[in-house]
Amino acid sequence: MILPIVAYGDAVLKKEAEEITKDYPDLQVLIDNMFETMYAASGVGLAAPQIGKSIRLFVIDGSPFAEDDEDDDDVDPDPRAVGMDGFKKVFINPIIEEETGEEWGFQEGCLSIPKIREEVYRHEKINVTYFDENFNKHSESFDGYAARIIQHEYDHIEGILFTDHLSPLKRKLLTKRLQNISKGEVKVDYKMKFPAKKKGR
Repeated sequence: MILPIVAYGDAVLKKEAEEITKDYPDLQVLIDNMFETMYAASGVGLAAPQIGKSIRLFVIDGSPFAEDDEDDDDVDPDPRAVGMDGFKKVFINPIIEEETGEEWGFQEGCLSIPKIREEVYRHEKINVTYFDENFNKHSESFDGYAARIIQHEYDHIEGILFTDHLSPLKRKLLTKRLQNISKGEVKVDYKMKFPAKKKGR
């Protein structure tokens, strides 16, 4: 089932999410719905707070990064896209244990903040401990685009948005556009829930 994605301005996006247990009700259904919602919105990641649930869960599928890279035959492959084909994972109660390597910039967007993309700097490599959908525990290292997607989604369960990484001046310049998103004054081709949208509009 495709769920509405919560827009910028909703309090759930600024809350630190809570851990869950393997007994969480209908967990697999929720995960399936999150993937379906993410694909319907052409996203590469979706965190539970973005569908209004303040729990430490996110799903990712980085395959579009591999496809983008393969489409461009005239350019050398981007080493950061290596291994992204079929890179589909569920992260439950993750903890980023370490961030290393040089910080690099990339124009990030967010399904909760449509039509806005800004350069965000993140570490090249991360070590993360997490549980998968079967509650098997993993400790893994990721780099490149994989590390970036995980860091972006991890921010969501910490109550942090990519706009929080921008300079105060950048954020000020985006104020009006962000307010418009909260009010639903933005065109999107996927289901959204706008916190400041007036009833009857």
